[in-house]
Amino acid sequence: MREQYDVVVIGGGAAGLSGALALTRARRSVLVVDAGEQRNRPAGHVHNYLGREGTPPAELAGIGREEVASYGGEFLDARVTGITGDADHGFTVTTGDVSVRARRILVTTGLVDALPDIPGLAERWGRDVLHCPYCHGWEVRDRAIGVIATGPMAVHGALLWRQWTGDVTLFLHGGFTITDEEREQLEARGVRLVDGTVTGVEVTGDRLTGARLDTGETIARDALVVQTGLRARDELLTGLGLVAEDRIVGAFVPVAPTGATAVPGVFAAGNVVDPMAQVIVAAAGGLMAGAALNADLVQLETRRAVAFRRLGVSGDDPAELFSRDYWEHRYAGRGHHLFSGNPNPHLVSDVAGLTPGRALDAGCGEGADAIWLASRGWETTAVDISATALERAAARAAEAGVTVTWQQADLGDWAPEPGAYDLISTQFVHMFGSAGEDLYRRLAAGVAPGGTLLVVNHSYSDVTVSKLPRPDLPEMFLTAAQIAATLKPDEWDVQVAEERTRPAKTQDGRETTVHDVVVRATRR
Repeated sequence: MREQYDVVVIGGGAAGLSGALALTRARRSVLVVDAGEQRNRPAGHVHNYLGREGTPPAELAGIGREEVASYGGEFLDARVTGITGDADHGFTVTTGDVSVRARRILVTTGLVDALPDIPGLAERWGRDVLHCPYCHGWEVRDRAIGVIATGPMAVHGALLWRQWTGDVTLFLHGGFTITDEEREQLEARGVRLVDGTVTGVEVTGDRLTGARLDTGETIARDALVVQTGLRARDELLTGLGLVAEDRIVGAFVPVAPTGATAVPGVFAAGNVVDPMAQVIVAAAGGLMAGAALNADLVQLETRRAVAFRRLGVSGDDPAELFSRDYWEHRYAGRGHHLFSGNPNPHLVSDVAGLTPGRALDAGCGEGADAIWLASRGWETTAVDISATALERAAARAAEAGVTVTWQQADLGDWAPEPGAYDLISTQFVHMFGSAGEDLYRRLAAGVAPGGTLLVVNHSYSDVTVSKLPRPDLPEMFLTAAQIAATLKPDEWDVQVAEERTRPAKTQDGRETTVHDVVVRATRR
C-alpha cells in the first residue's frame, strides 16, 4: 500500500466500485476500503441492471473489483473508523491498524435495512421476505403476496405490488389505520385487508408459507413484503460535521448532483445518501462522483501549477520548490538582502520573558532572529539551506558583535540533537503537505524538558489579499490547531495556538495587516 492516494473510496459496493473505476481510468491512484457489508448481500440476484440482469450480488462485486484492479486500483478489506483532515492539507483515513492519506474522499457505505420486530422475518430476508417490487416482483409474479403495514408507504406498496399479482393481502399490523379513501382504493384494486398483529411466519421446508396472527389464525402467503427502516451508514459523514436531513424514509446527508457534500473534498454516492437508489442508480451515482472528484483534482493541480510558476518553478513538484538550488537562487539572485534585518515580532514578544539557555533558530535565513537571540544571552545555533543567506547572516552577526553557530542543512530531513535545546524557534518555514508536520515533530524532539518550541507561520487567509507575496498553495499553510496536533499531548503543554495580526507593507509600500499562525508550547 502507498502512504497517500489521490482518492480513498470507502465502501466496495456498486457505487464505490463504479466511482473507483472512473477514477482509475482517469489515471488516479485509488484505494477502495471495504468492510464487506453491501446491502444486497442476502439477495439471490441483481435486477434492472442492463447487461447484468440476474447476476448474483457477490459475482457483480467480484467483476467490479477485477475491472478496478485492472486499471491499478487497490483494495483493503477493513472497516474505516475515522476520517480527519481537510481538502487543503489532505485527509487521513484510519482503519483498526492502518492509516493512509488521501487528497479526496468518496464515501459509499450504503445503508442498513431495519426489519420490523417480527420473529422469522430476518431469516427469510432477501428470499421470500421482500421490500421492492422492482427488485423482486417478477420472481414472485402471480403468487400470494402479503404486505405488512408498518409505515407510511404501506398502502402505496400494496397498490404497487398489485401490478405483479392479483393476490395481494394488506395486513393492518398492530392496529395500523388507513383512510376511507385508501380503503376504497385498495378494495377497488382487489387488495384484501386483514386486521390483527402479525406475530411470526410459517415456513415449510425452506419455503415461507404464511403469516401468523395474534388471533391464532395463519394466512397462507408465498412471500411477505415489509417496509424497512432505512438507516444510512453515515457515521463517517456526520463525524465530519455534516447533518442528515429528514426524509419520508429516514434521515440522509444531502449531496449535490455531483455527489459533493458540504465538506470540501468529501463526496458521497449510493444508498448512504440516496435511499431509493437501486444497484444501477447507485453505480451511476458513483460514476458521477468519480468524474466530479477527478475534475476537482484537476482544478487543484491547475491552481498549484500556476502558483509554482509564479514562484519560478517549472511544473508542480514540491521537491523543486524546497531544493537548495531554488533557495540559493532566490537569495543570490537578488544581489542584496532579501529581508529587513529586524527580528520577527512574535519571537520578540513570546521569548522576551524566557531565561536564556541554548537556542536553535531553524530556517534562519539572513539571521535577524538568531542575532537577536544571541544579543540577549542565548547560546544560539542557526540553520538554513542557503549558503548565501548564511554568509550574509554571519556578516551581520560580526557587525553586531555577537556569536552565533551557523550551520547549513536542509530542514526537509535534518533533525536537531534530541533534547539539546531550551528553545527552538522556526519562523515562516513552510513545507509542503505532511512534510510540515514531520518537520515540527523532528524539531519538537530537539527541545529539552522544560524548554520551549515556538512555531510562527503565515496564514492561508492572506493568500487572497492583493499584492501580498503568498502562493495559493494551501498545502503549505497549516493552521495553529494542525501544528499543535503534531505535539504529543502527554509530553507538551500548549500555551498558545492562535492566529494573530501584525502591521506590514505590501510590495508597493502600502500599509496593510497580515495574519500569522503562532504556536508556543513547553515540554514537560
